[in-house]
Amino acid sequence: MDDEIVARKALLPWRGVLRTGAVAALGSVVLVLVQVVVFALHPPPATAAEFVDLMTRSPLLGLVSLDVIYGLNNVLVALVYLALVVVLWQQARSTAAIAGLLVVLGMAAYLSSNPSVEMLLLAQEHAAAPVADRPALLAAGEVLMASWRGTAFLTYYILNGIALLLVATALLRTRVLGRAVAWWAFVAGVLMLIPSTFGVLGLVMSILSLLPWCVMCVLVALRLEAVAAGLGAVTPTASRDRVRRGRSSR
Repeated sequence: MDDEIVARKALLPWRGVLRTGAVAALGSVVLVLVQVVVFALHPPPATAAEFVDLMTRSPLLGLVSLDVIYGLNNVLVALVYLALVVVLWQQARSTAAIAGLLVVLGMAAYLSSNPSVEMLLLAQEHAAAPVADRPALLAAGEVLMASWRGTAFLTYYILNGIALLLVATALLRTRVLGRAVAWWAFVAGVLMLIPSTFGVLGLVMSILSLLPWCVMCVLVALRLEAVAAGLGAVTPTASRDRVRRGRSSR
């Protein structure tokens, strides 16, 4: 019981992070569903010329097709990982630290490589450019596309898959959020080890990973909110302890 109280007291200053992580987890599920629906109704283009044409006709749809929603989702995912690191810190500090570092490196690689804004500006320049200059602009667009799905994307995908497996392993060992969260995280992590750009296998595994990821996020949101709500009971206990210590010192 004393160990449990100590652990709760350690989490008390992080209550806001836990609740933010819970909201972010639910937000991630919503954004994943939105992106799936958009891609089902409007499959993204395959070439720079098609992206330029889409950006000219519908800038918003063009930005979504270039994973703007996915980028926003990654910000929410980073907040979820932050909350998980906080929860795991007392019992699995090394694993939590390594997983957090991998997430930061992966997210930084992806967010810096997304070419959505650059492609929008390129489309505007392409529309205003003379016909003779347009092939060069399309070639620049192909370079943006190649860099987007290149080293940075692979780095992000693999590092985040490994980070999720580390978190799942720590959750299984500590059971701080229950075994269900850990197992769903483990399944999602395994499916994320093959990048979506690795042919049909990668595409299928990336799609399949969405289900366990969304289930995990819902469970994480519920568990984090429960932990944050339970921290409210720590404050009165701490106050009584201070009163007792004050009386004994007299």
